[in-house]
Amino acid sequence: MNIGSEILYLSRADIEEINLPMAEIMDLLEKAYLEKDSGRLDMPPKIDISPAPEAFAHAMPCWLPSMQAAGLKWVGGTPANKSRGLPFLGGLCILNDPESCMPVCVMDCGWITAKRTGAKSGVCARRFARRDSRVLGILGCGEQGYSNLEAVSIALPALEKVLVYNTSPEPAERLASSQSEKLGIPVRAVRSPREVVEESDVLVTAGWISLPAELSKRNGSAREQRLFPWIWTACTRPGP
Repeated sequence: MNIGSEILYLSRADIEEINLPMAEIMDLLEKAYLEKDSGRLDMPPKIDISPAPEAFAHAMPCWLPSMQAAGLKWVGGTPANKSRGLPFLGGLCILNDPESCMPVCVMDCGWITAKRTGAKSGVCARRFARRDSRVLGILGCGEQGYSNLEAVSIALPALEKVLVYNTSPEPAERLASSQSEKLGIPVRAVRSPREVVEESDVLVTAGWISLPAELSKRNGSAREQRLFPWIWTACTRPGP
């Protein structure tokens, strides 16, 4: 590649074709977490804007010396995209040559975001969940629901059952029917989030919430916004 005059572009299809295994993504992510904990990476706080009601766009730069990786993820979304026939979320990852800082690659970040987010829950479960955890619960059955299920099932091979819930039942039913055979364990869609929470040893949330406008004022500004922060957490039931 001629740095400064050529840029590699990778579409989502290109990235999916690479098909990096989830287990490998989890290992790489855990290494990055350890680098962050040791102060060996440069990752400033997320920069965000809200150009429209119920919409967001985030810029997330990072420099990871141990992997010689420098770049930025620029991602945005809104629930209103559903009526437009668009995904909730879309964006790009941009990689830079560490020495010259020239951009060398622009790639779709949809697959990357989904897999990395699931991998985060997988790493959390691997490090903090009881090894004998038998029941996984997932609240939210969009693309993140699938990736969280994939990662946590790798982290906790003793799982015997998965309960999933979504505010509209169809996505939960699709996830359950498609993943039961794939994973070789029962995945069941339920009608109540309480049932998921009460029965699960490990619980993952993979959805969004709306904040009232008065809670999202910035620095005392009169400009009011409604934000939709994502919630991706993995919670574990304490052992005896």
